[in-house]
Amino acid sequence: MQLSIKEQNSINWLLFSLIALDVVLAIAAFFFPDFWCEIFHGTDYLETYGLLRRTAAIWLAFALFQTIALFKWRQNYLWLVIVAGLRLSEVFSDWAYLAFSDTATWFAWGTLLLSPPSNIFFGWYLFKKANILKST
Repeated sequence: MQLSIKEQNSINWLLFSLIALDVVLAIAAFFFPDFWCEIFHGTDYLETYGLLRRTAAIWLAFALFQTIALFKWRQNYLWLVIVAGLRLSEVFSDWAYLAFSDTATWFAWGTLLLSPPSNIFFGWYLFKKANILKST
């Protein structure tokens, strides 16, 4: 079974959206940590260990692999599997972030509660499409 043009376009749209999301997150965390802390915690940026910028580097890695996948998944379905694995690796991190954070804004609660189910769906969807491609 092959993927329809609509399914191919939905994969491309999803990959592009995930790239944009991770680039925006990385830029905010790297270059605007005060803004990050304000919208997620309602506090000033006080971090001394560099963990926010470490996380930004992870998001840049996600964006890199998702960009490669955007251009390569038609030649090799395994790129969809790689991105699915990346998204699934984030399933517990945002809820842990909320659980252990001393402060969280309404924006943090809204986005961080939604992120894990979204990543589960994205991972499942990409695995499903990769399995279809594998069988062709």
